[in-house]
Amino acid sequence: MSEPKKVTIYTRGVSSTSGSGGYAVILIYNGRRKELVGGSPASSNNRMDILAAIEGMKALKQPCSVTLYNNNTYLIDAIVKGWAVKWRDRGWTNSEKKPTPHADLWEQLLALCSVHEVSFVYRKLDGHDRELARCDVLAHNGAESFEIAQARTPDPAPQRTESSEVRSG
Repeated sequence: MSEPKKVTIYTRGVSSTSGSGGYAVILIYNGRRKELVGGSPASSNNRMDILAAIEGMKALKQPCSVTLYNNNTYLIDAIVKGWAVKWRDRGWTNSEKKPTPHADLWEQLLALCSVHEVSFVYRKLDGHDRELARCDVLAHNGAESFEIAQARTPDPAPQRTESSEVRSG
C-alpha cells in the first residue's frame, strides 16, 4: 500500500467591520500550489477559520497526510486538545451545557479529519510566514469582494474563487 500524499495547507479566516467574512486556503503539494478564496455574509473570524480548514481538505481528491497551518488558537486547540470531539460526543454542547458555536462546521471538519491524516499547527501571523501572510491578504480580499457583491445584489450567494500556480524552488 502506498503512502498518502503529503500536502501542506495554510488557512486564514477574517471578518470585516461590516460583518462579512472571508477565508483563504493555500494548498501546496509537490511544488504546486492552489489558492482558494471565498466569502460569506454576517460571519466571524472563528467561523471563517473553520470554513477555510474545511474548504482546504474538501479540495483534496484522495486521503492525504496533511499539515494544516492557521493562526487561530480556537481552531487549533479545538482539534489538537480534543474539544471538538467532546462537543460532538455531548450532542454539540460545551462543558457549560450550552450549544457549541459553529457545530455545523465542526461536524464537517471532524468528518474530513477522519478521511485525512491531519496535523493542525498554530502559526503566529507576524509577517514571518510568507504563506500565512498571503492567506491573510487573500482572506481580506474575499471578505471585501463579498461586501461589494452584497452591495450590488440583495441576496448574493457565497462566493469562492480559485487559482493555481506552479512555483519553482
